[in-house]
Amino acid sequence: MNTSPCKGLDHLTRRSLLRGVGVGIGTTAAGLSWLTPLADILAAEAEKSPSGKPARSLILLWLGGAASQLDTFDPHPETKIGGGVKAIPTAIKGVSFAAGLEQTASVMSDVSLIRSMVSKEGDHERAFYNIKTGYRPDPTLIHPSIGAIVCHELPEARIEIPTHVSILPNQWPARGGFFGAQYDAFQMYDPKFPVPDVKARVDDKRLDQRMQGLSIVEQTFARGREPNLDQDKTLHQISMQRARNMMSSDQLKAFNVKDAPAAELAAYGDTPFGRGCFAATRLIQAGVRCVEVTLNGWDTHANNLEGQATQVKILDAAYASLIRDLKKLGLLESTIVICGGEFGRTPKINNVGGRDHWPHGFSMLVAGGGFAGGRVIGSTDPQGEKQAPEKPVLVEDLHATVQNLLGIDYSKEVMTPVGRPMALSKGEPVKELQSHA
Repeated sequence: MNTSPCKGLDHLTRRSLLRGVGVGIGTTAAGLSWLTPLADILAAEAEKSPSGKPARSLILLWLGGAASQLDTFDPHPETKIGGGVKAIPTAIKGVSFAAGLEQTASVMSDVSLIRSMVSKEGDHERAFYNIKTGYRPDPTLIHPSIGAIVCHELPEARIEIPTHVSILPNQWPARGGFFGAQYDAFQMYDPKFPVPDVKARVDDKRLDQRMQGLSIVEQTFARGREPNLDQDKTLHQISMQRARNMMSSDQLKAFNVKDAPAAELAAYGDTPFGRGCFAATRLIQAGVRCVEVTLNGWDTHANNLEGQATQVKILDAAYASLIRDLKKLGLLESTIVICGGEFGRTPKINNVGGRDHWPHGFSMLVAGGGFAGGRVIGSTDPQGEKQAPEKPVLVEDLHATVQNLLGIDYSKEVMTPVGRPMALSKGEPVKELQSHA
């Protein structure tokens, strides 16, 4: 059964869909009426782009707390480490997932599976930092997250809403690091609620009066100081102007999911995470460079089987619908989708039926934007005795692969504010994952 909300639109180009022309669009066209002229420009550019052109956007689905690879994408049923999990087939011949991931299993011809991710960090905060930045924590500086790197290296001047967005962030949000706070992710929570802090608390006339008064104060402050103080250091006026532009921008409608057709939303599941994934597709259409959506709750040190199954149910509908819709809209070729947690969970089940932290061979799903579909990289020991997986993929190598597919020079050195040269990534692209390698 095809659960995509865009069933029947395969014959439409991305541009014609965005414009709402063609036969049989029906309610879907109405659901896309929020799209802006910028989105139409981007669609036109995408149509003219030759096959194999670098990706332009990134969606990160963070499984906060660390999903168990053995209860999701790398099950070993009926073994001493299986933990009672049951397996189902996927669209990749000979590859199984844990039961509950039936929809995700069905889209695997468009997705590749890494079963051999390796990290040196087994603490949640340090591991999150490592996965998000490609570097281990360093007390001397803060590295930019992958979303900040994408926005820094691939600026989009025509968009008035933030180009780096985090939906349902946890306590470790994506940071701009040494690129500056202007590259921090814009944080929002359940998309069924309005975007926070974008509506003035006074009427337009009163707001204009306040801004005029602020301008006088700022001019007085600027006298006798460095001519480029704001541009180089304080960023106050620049931030204020960006905020004003965003508050009045029609592009804000891209965040709104409450007016979407019920059937479209239902396909993602009636959950904040599902709505976040739905919003991610709209934000990418509107020109946003990077969207992260977090699904917390995977830290199952006790009652692992039940806890993982609960989160799997939320993930399955949202992930599969995201991949289907990006493909239907012609966006999958230009949008990279990464799904995974900060590490995996131990083969050994502890005394309270839980699994502990395991950075030695965990799973991630990668799709779109030049990633090959239907491939599996690496494998883990079905008996849980060997720590090292076959064909290990390092965190920094995944970062280098993503940047390479986005057309970013991953080896490029940038100067930090203290004059220290730092490469965007210290890894090397994984050729087996790239469709055009």
